[in-house]
Amino acid sequence: EVQLVESGGGFVQAGGSLRLSCAGSTSTFDDYSLGWFRQAPGKEREGVTCFSKSDGSTYYADSVKGRFTISRDNAKNSVYLQMNSLKPEDTAVYYCNAGWGFLDFWGQGTQVTVSA
Repeated sequence: EVQLVESGGGFVQAGGSLRLSCAGSTSTFDDYSLGWFRQAPGKEREGVTCFSKSDGSTYYADSVKGRFTISRDNAKNSVYLQMNSLKPEDTAVYYCNAGWGFLDFWGQGTQVTVSA
């Protein structure tokens, strides 16, 4: 089983930046599709960005294109989310996800709060 731990969330003013990290327990991180999701109060969980292992593509939600960047470091079993030009509507709990076949693994989430 893959264990994921997110970190880097916090409070930031609109226009600021945060860098989220997700550390995995596996030594074969390259085998997994990796991504970030978020859920705001009263809203459904939505996909933010991901590296898709199935098609080899990187995807971004329209709401974050040009502002957020996903990256990975397989040697460190980690995936990152650089968030720039943050907006109040980015406020949510952010979750790291790792997928392998029909299996999905989730972290506990890290809170990001952006003040106007």
